[in-house]
Order: sequence, then structure tokens, then C-alpha cells
Amino acid sequence: MPEQLSSRSLALVLAALLGLAPVQARAEAPATPTADPRQSWTVSFTLENDLFAETDQAYTNGVGVSWISPDTSDYLNDPNMPAWVRWVNRELEWLHGGLTGDAALQRNLVISLGQKMFTPADPVPTALIEDDRPYAGWLYLGFGYHARSRLRMDSLELNLGVVGPSSLAEEAQNFIHDLRGFERFNGWDNQLSDEPGVQLIYELKRQLLPDCILPVGMECDLIGHAGFSLGNVATYLNAGGEFRLGWDIPADFGTSSLRPGGSNSAPSSRWDPRLRELPFGGIHAFVSLDGRLVGRDITLDGNTFEDSHSVDKRYLVGDAAVGVSGLFYGFKLSFARVFTSQEFEGQDDPHTYGSVSLSYSRPF
Repeated sequence: MPEQLSSRSLALVLAALLGLAPVQARAEAPATPTADPRQSWTVSFTLENDLFAETDQAYTNGVGVSWISPDTSDYLNDPNMPAWVRWVNRELEWLHGGLTGDAALQRNLVISLGQKMFTPADPVPTALIEDDRPYAGWLYLGFGYHARSRLRMDSLELNLGVVGPSSLAEEAQNFIHDLRGFERFNGWDNQLSDEPGVQLIYELKRQLLPDCILPVGMECDLIGHAGFSLGNVATYLNAGGEFRLGWDIPADFGTSSLRPGGSNSAPSSRWDPRLRELPFGGIHAFVSLDGRLVGRDITLDGNTFEDSHSVDKRYLVGDAAVGVSGLFYGFKLSFARVFTSQEFEGQDDPHTYGSVSLSYSRPF
């Protein structure tokens, strides 16, 4: 089992890296940009697991991959877009609001595939553990729509998938546990039943502190977000933000995560360090918060159309994350420690897990 990364260790590593950053970044930064973000695509991979915190329960594992297209130039009239996509885009034009007439507006398609799994704390019992959360898995394919300017991004995403045995959560966990020599969880026969899942997400992100320059070449920014999710998988309102501090902060809308609406690591400016083709493009620390008012969470409330195991969820929940990101040769590598509040009545402690994400941006 991996050793726990303490907050002190993380701080020491971060301080050491940041201490080297300004000299390299200033020495290598070119006077002019080298690529157009409109002609760049981005692919990202994210792994979230509580083994980073030496636990194995609650939201125990998540994995996802996403692809963000180059700018489509004209979502409404681009002949390269299928006719039905152009029709949908016209119907959703209200999402752009004040951005519609912005000449700098970028429009991107996002395709994602992900899996999440949830387990109770005790792996031993084969019988139902009534006072702990249900065994559950969620496997989904997502289609997203981003409209971005330098200071704002509107995201609309539709996730379609399945909850239950067909999510393959049990098989995925057993494979990893067998591979690593860990004890299997014995209660998967009590997991939620198969149910088609639909989740529609809208989120607005906005740069609240752009062009923040500090001493010794440091930069900072503050990205606020607010949105909602509708569907039988999750229904909630959410809001939060992310503060970043470092050198050569990327021109995007924060750190990728498996949080719905979190696919936001594509460059939005030609000055983004990832488009300069440098061996070292910058480094920064970040702190993020997200709070949610939850109407439904299928992993706690149980199946929608039939009786199943469930617990009494808490309606106000939140996450906090602290981490570090580095940029090199078009890549963005991030590690975060995520802390979640108690999600249901009777949950002994808040939960924590680690999140690692790697994205790569390249001109088309």
C-alpha cells in the first residue's frame, strides 16, 4: 500500500520545486507565442483513489479520460459539423449569454469516458451492511460543449451510462486488488441493481482575479464556478472556486478532476506555457473548494425505480483540495489531496483521497 503523503511532505516538495521555478521560467520564455490554442486539442487522464490516503472506502476509486477538440470556428454553421449537432448548438445558443458576440470566443467539443466506484468501510461481511453506504458503480460516456473566452467558460455536459453490476466496478476493483495483493471486498452481491443513468450538467467558470502579478515573477489567479446537475444519478446545485499561485500559470480554467464539469484544462490563450514547446513550462500550487446542495445522489439514495439499500444523505456537502501542477513539453501533471465532508448520517469521519491528472495539449 502506498505510503501516506503528509501535508508537511507535500509542502516541502512544493517549496523545493517552486524555488527553482522562476529562474527556469524567465530564462526560457519566448518573446512571442508559438501556437494558436484554437488549433490545439487536449487529451487528459485522471485517476482518483483513496489508497493515497491509506483508506479503502466511500468514494474509493475513479478513473476517466477525456478529449477536447480544437476550436470548431462556428458551432452553428460549420459545414464540418453534423447537421444534428448544428441544430443542437443553435438551440443551446442561450448558454453563451454575453459571450455570443465575443470575437475571441472558442467553442470546443468534449468526449469523456469514466468509471467511479463506492464501497462501505468494512470489506469483510458478505451480508448487507445497513448503516454504511451501498456498494455502487457508475460507468458513463460523456459529451460536452464548451464556450470559452479568456475570462469565462460555459460548460454543458451530458453523461449517459449505467449504475449497477453492468458498470463493472466489482470486476475492476477485484482486478486491482488481486494485482496489488490486497484483500477483496466481499459484499458486492449487495450492490445497487442495474439502472440506466442520465446526468445533465451546466457550469459557469469565470476568472475573478486575472492578470495578477506578484514579486519575483510570481502570478496568481482566482477562478469561480457555479452550476447544477440534473438526473437520476445526481441532482444538485454547486458553487466554489480555485486559487492558484506560482510561475507561468496555464491559461485555462483550473485543474482537471472527475468532478462533473471539471474538464477544463485546455489552453484558452496563445500565451499558455504548454504551447511554447519548452522542457519546463512553469509550476504552481492550487487550493480549491466546491460546495453542493444535494437533491439526489444515487450512490446514497439507492435505485430510482426499485427498492434497494440506501442511507440518509446529508443535503449540504463539500470538497476541499490542495495540490501542485507542473508543465513540461505540452503536458500538465497535477497531484491533489482531496478532503470531503461527511455525506450521510452515521458516517464516522470525513473522507480523503488522492487525485492525479495528466493532460497533453498539441496544435492540430
